[in-house]
Amino acid sequence: MSRPVVGIIGNVHLLNDQYPVHAGGSMNSAAVASVSDCTPLLIPADPALCRVEDLLDCCDGFVLTGGRPNVHPEEYGEAPTEAHGAFDRARDAIVLPLVRACVERGQPFLGICRGFQEVNVAMGGTLYPEIRELPGRTNHRMPPDGTLEEKFALRHEVTLTEGGPFHQVFGSPKVMTNTLHGQGIKAPGARIVIDGHAPDGTPEAIYVRDAPGFTLSVQWHPEWNAKNDPVSRPLFCAFGAAVRDWAKDKRPYPLRQAG
Repeated sequence: MSRPVVGIIGNVHLLNDQYPVHAGGSMNSAAVASVSDCTPLLIPADPALCRVEDLLDCCDGFVLTGGRPNVHPEEYGEAPTEAHGAFDRARDAIVLPLVRACVERGQPFLGICRGFQEVNVAMGGTLYPEIRELPGRTNHRMPPDGTLEEKFALRHEVTLTEGGPFHQVFGSPKVMTNTLHGQGIKAPGARIVIDGHAPDGTPEAIYVRDAPGFTLSVQWHPEWNAKNDPVSRPLFCAFGAAVRDWAKDKRPYPLRQAG
C-alpha cells in the first residue's frame, strides 16, 4: 500500500547565484519520510504553476516550511518597511488560501517558522517585523556564525498550556527548542489559539480553534534532527498519523499521538 503524500511548500532560490529554482530543505523531506512515514512532494509555491484546488486533491497533508522571505505586510493591512525584509508574493498567493481551505476541509497541515506566521496571517492576524526590537524581548534570530549544529542548537524553553494539544503531543508542559526567526505574532488571527510561549512572551505554538483537522504550527524548526529529538519526533509522528487518517477517507479524525 502506498504511503500518503505530504506537500512540502518550496521556496524560490538561485542555484549558483544565477539559476532560479524551487527549493526545499532536505531535512523537511527526511522528517516527512522517516518520522511521519509519508511521501514528501516538493510544491513550487507559485500560482502561475499550480492551483490550490489541485494541491488539495493530490496531497493528503502539507508542511508549511520556513523561508528567508517574509509574508508581505499588505496581507495583514500594513505598509512594508525595511525592517520587514524580503518577500515572496507568489508564495503568499498560494499558501494563505491553502491554509484557509485546509482549515475548512479538515485537511492536515504542520506550520513551521514562516509557515507558523502564514497560518496566523491567513486567519486574519498580524506580525511584528522585528521582535528583538520590542521591549523585554530577546533575539530569536539564527546565530550568524557557527556550524549547522550550533545554529540549530536548543536555545530556550517553550511553556505550553496544561492539557492543551501540544501538551498532549509532547507529554510535557515545557519543552526545549531551537530558535531561528526575526518576526513573530503581533495580534493573533480569528480562532488562532496561542498554546505556547518563549520565556520573553513570544508566541511559539499555535493551533486553529474548532478546526476539524490537524493545524498545529510552531515558530521553531522541528525538522532539525527530527528522528532523534524528543520534541520534534512526536510532533512529526502526530502529524503523520493525522495525514494517514485523512488519506483513508478524506475526513479528519481527533488528534492522536503516534508511537
